[in-house]
Amino acid sequence: MQVAREKRHGAEGLAAAYAGFLRDYPGFETTRKLDELRAAEYGRVDEHSHVYLDYTGGSLYADSQLKEHLDLLCKGVFGNPHSSNPTSLAMTHLIERTRGRVLEFFNASPDEYAAIFTPNATGALKLVGEAYPFRPGGRFLLTFDNHNSVNGIREFARARVVDATYVPIVLPDTRVDETVLVTELNHVRRGSDNLFAYPAQSNFSGVQHPLEWVGLAQSAGWDVLLDAAAFVASNRLDLGRWKPDYVAISFYKMFGYPTGVGCLLARRKALTKLDRPWFAGGTITVASVQGDKYYLHDNEAAFEDGTVNYLCLPAVEIGLDHMTEIGIETIHTRVRCLTGWLLSNLVDVRHSNGEPVVRIYGPLDTHMRGGTVTMNFYDPDGRFFDHLLVEQEAARVNISLRTGCFCNPGGGEVALGISQPELVACFSKPDERLTLDDLRLCIDGKSSGAVRVSVGVVSNFADVYAFVRFVRGFVDRRVESQGERVRGGPRDGAGP
Repeated sequence: MQVAREKRHGAEGLAAAYAGFLRDYPGFETTRKLDELRAAEYGRVDEHSHVYLDYTGGSLYADSQLKEHLDLLCKGVFGNPHSSNPTSLAMTHLIERTRGRVLEFFNASPDEYAAIFTPNATGALKLVGEAYPFRPGGRFLLTFDNHNSVNGIREFARARVVDATYVPIVLPDTRVDETVLVTELNHVRRGSDNLFAYPAQSNFSGVQHPLEWVGLAQSAGWDVLLDAAAFVASNRLDLGRWKPDYVAISFYKMFGYPTGVGCLLARRKALTKLDRPWFAGGTITVASVQGDKYYLHDNEAAFEDGTVNYLCLPAVEIGLDHMTEIGIETIHTRVRCLTGWLLSNLVDVRHSNGEPVVRIYGPLDTHMRGGTVTMNFYDPDGRFFDHLLVEQEAARVNISLRTGCFCNPGGGEVALGISQPELVACFSKPDERLTLDDLRLCIDGKSSGAVRVSVGVVSNFADVYAFVRFVRGFVDRRVESQGERVRGGPRDGAGP
């Protein structure tokens, strides 16, 4: 009886909240086909009572994507594309068709852009970093708000005696200090090679950084590397309008399947600047052992090391067609509405003494921000709950979220208030390997990570409502009641 009564009250609360949501976000009505799609193509989510809030980590795939791909493989015979036999040519045709579909999806002219397949966005970023012509006199500029796969490029730059300069982000919205950015962009020596890298959307805070920076930087003499991995899942990237020199993408973040395939979209004139540090199978026209010489291809093939994930590549075209049929604007509208409601309702959850239960890092409205919301949980006395404990408790009620700093240490350091002197002290013993637990001791009293939820293509109101109910479970709860602090465990981008 008690369980039935609680379920009834819960359903009534959800219905009332949904009615209020529709009044505040009437545009959500235009996305109703996504509820039908969820039932038809993603039914396993509700069958297993999952509340999936990790779309920035990876999107979900539709049943039809798998069926269409499997049907293609079952009906065809496909071989390694590096040959001219019938099965190889059949595969080559599908790969090139997929390559063209990628360019079409992003409105990138094949005369201006090349689509280079990589294992993921990280692989695309590494291609640029290792081959970019860093040399003394040039510069590498990036923002505090960057994924580690962009931060890692600084090691290629430093190896060639080029310093990495970071543009800070500013609280409370964690947006880039544009005054500093403009100053740095104007500080460049003409004729040198200069690379500016930034994310179209932060994987930490959900902040969307202006695409107008692409042209601004290029006019000042910079090549622009745009990390679009978190952006393109629910926003249109029109490369006919914005023309970054290099764009990194992971397809599983867009439509869930396949994993293990990403893309570097590069302007063809920008590709000619890259000087690859090695050659591999598939990248050369001729290589000789005794002649001690090799010649790279002069097109996309020069950058696709070895054999591409050829049986999975046709699934990329299927996924892009799936997104096109839904409509990126429809996805964008749904994400915006759900994110807006989530932000306003999280802010309203307070302890009896008026203190907030969660502190959100990033904008509290939907202007220039995506569907990623990052926060920490606090008790009435302002002490934080360990993010690992929050993750464990969310898992008990089948909520999938993510904790850590999400491979974005710069954004995390600023948001969590961890200072440079503290971090220098943490890293002061280069002979020792720093663990996450060591880091926690260094910054005692501050959180070493955060809790991130994110909505996507088939998120619905029940998902965000369930999370707000979960948050309300921390009202008037004190940190002492959580027992010993949770320690260890795998982390996504461990560290601040």
